[in-house]
Amino acid sequence: MKRKIDKLFVNGRIYSLEAEGVCYESLGIDAGIIVYTGTNAEAESLFEAGERIDLQGRTMLPGMGDSHVHFYATCQALTTVDLLGCKTKAEAISRLRRRAKETPEGTWIKGSNFDQSKWADSDDRLPTRQDLDLASTRHPIVIKRVCLHAAVGNTLAVEQTGIPAGYVFGTGGLVELEADGTPNGVFREQASKLFDDVIPDPLLDPGNRRILMKKVFDQVSSYGVTMMHTFAAKIWNFSESTKIYEELDSEGLLPVRMSICLDEPFEPQVLTEEQRRDPNRKVQYGSFKIFVDGSLGARSAALFEPYDDAPDTKGLFVIEQPDLNEKTYQAYRKGLQPAIHCIGDAGTDAVLQAIEYTLARCRADGMTQDELNQLPPFRLIHAQLLNDDVIRRMKGLPLIFDLQPVSMCTDMHWMEQRVGKDRAKYGHMIATLLDMGFILTGSSDAPVESISPWPGIYAAATRQDLDGTPEGGWNPQEKIPLYEAVCMFSKNIPYAICQEDLTGTLTLGKFADMIVIDRDLFQRPAEDVLNVKVLKTYLAGQEVYSA
Repeated sequence: MKRKIDKLFVNGRIYSLEAEGVCYESLGIDAGIIVYTGTNAEAESLFEAGERIDLQGRTMLPGMGDSHVHFYATCQALTTVDLLGCKTKAEAISRLRRRAKETPEGTWIKGSNFDQSKWADSDDRLPTRQDLDLASTRHPIVIKRVCLHAAVGNTLAVEQTGIPAGYVFGTGGLVELEADGTPNGVFREQASKLFDDVIPDPLLDPGNRRILMKKVFDQVSSYGVTMMHTFAAKIWNFSESTKIYEELDSEGLLPVRMSICLDEPFEPQVLTEEQRRDPNRKVQYGSFKIFVDGSLGARSAALFEPYDDAPDTKGLFVIEQPDLNEKTYQAYRKGLQPAIHCIGDAGTDAVLQAIEYTLARCRADGMTQDELNQLPPFRLIHAQLLNDDVIRRMKGLPLIFDLQPVSMCTDMHWMEQRVGKDRAKYGHMIATLLDMGFILTGSSDAPVESISPWPGIYAAATRQDLDGTPEGGWNPQEKIPLYEAVCMFSKNIPYAICQEDLTGTLTLGKFADMIVIDRDLFQRPAEDVLNVKVLKTYLAGQEVYSA
C-alpha cells in the first residue's frame, strides 16, 4: 500500500546541497517535513500524494537565507528619501529638496543610503549641516550613510538634539565640531542616536508597521529567502521584538523563519525537542549582538595603522577592551551566543582577545573542553579587513563568520584609497577563511545592501562589481566556488544558531523550506547568478510566493 503524503515534486533537478553535485528527481513532503528524495519511478511507487507537482525539469534548491539583516530598519527605510545611486552631492540635495516641497514645514525628512565615495563633487568627504541647509532650513533633515555608521543633520536637525557648542559625546561616538565648537552636523557611530532619539519612528503605529513589514516580506519571499537573522541596534533605535513577529505569524503574514537577535541581555529560550522540531515554529530568539567598531566607508572601523586617506585617524572603538571582555564572558556564561560586529583589523583583534578571555575564564570556572565544545560558536560579523597576525590568532577558536560579499561590489573601488595597496589585499578574505575550515554564512546587512541573496552569491564567486568589473575579479585569489557561495546563503546559515539538523539542505527529516528557480545555476557561469529568477518559494511545504 502506498503511503499518503501531502506533496510530491517530480521531474526536477533537485539540488539538496548535502554535498556538491547531489541531485534528485523527486522530493516528498508530509506535515511540513521532507520525507523522500530520490527518483521519479521510486517516488511514484511509494507514495500517494495529495498534490503532485511537475517541476518540468526546473531546478529546486533549499530556501535561501540572510544571517545578518536589520529587518526593522529595512522597513523604516521605505519611508525615507533613497539617496542610493546619487552621483553627486548636488543630486542628493536635489532629491531632499523635492521631498521638502511636498512635506509640511517642521516635519522631519530622513534620507538613507548616501555614499559620498561615489559623489563626483565631494572629494569622498561627508556632507555637513550647511550642505543639507541647501535642501531646506524649514524642515529638520537627517541623512544616514549607506553603512549606517554616520549620520548628517541640517542646522535645524542639530538644534532639535539640544546639544551645545563644544559638545563631546564620549566613548563610542563622535560629534564633529567646527573651529568655533559648533557641531558641523556629522554624528558618527553611537552619537547618531542623538538624532534617532528625536526623530519620530514611523513603525510605532501598528497599522503602518504591518503595511511596511508585509511589503518587505513580500519582497523577501520573491527573492527565495526563507530564513533571516534580524539584529536589533539600540544605538540606532532599531527595535526588534519576538512579539511583533509572533503577531504577524498569527495573522498569516509571516512567510519566513525569523531569529531575533538583541543587543541587550535577555533570557535564553528553552525549547522542548518537540517544539524545536516543529516546522511551523517560525519565531525564535537568536544571538546577542555586541558592537566593537564602525565601518571602513565612514572611516570609523578600528585599524592598527591610520587610514591612508585620513592619516589623522585610526577609526574608533565603541567599547573599551575590559568592558568587551566582560560583556562577552557574561553573555556566554548565561547561555547567550555572542555575535560581535567587527570590521577593522584592530576591531577584529579586540574581539579575538575577548573570546580568548571568555574561554580561559570558562575553563577557570571548571568547564571541560567537552562542555565548551557543546556551546554555540562565537559569531564574527563583517570582519572585512584582516591581517596576518589576526588570521593566525583565529586558528583553533570556535568561530563562525557572518559575511556580506555584496559589500565588496562597492568597497573594491575605494579600498586601496582608504587603507593602501598592501592592506587592501586583506579585504573581504572569503577564500582564506573557507580554507581555514570556518563556516561562512552569507548576509546583506540590509538596509545597507539589497536583501536579495543573489548579488551576494555572485560577488563571492566572481569578486566583481554588478557591472562585471574588474575583469578576473578584485583580489581574485579570494574567489570561492559557486557551490560554496550558494551554501553561504543556504546550507551554512542554520549552523550559526546550531540548527543545521533542522534546515539548510533538502534531506530527510528537515523542514520543507525550498525554492524553484528558472535555471540550473550550477550548469552556467557564475556571472549568470544575477539573472536568476525565483518562480516558487515554499516554507514548511506551503507556497508563500509564486512568480
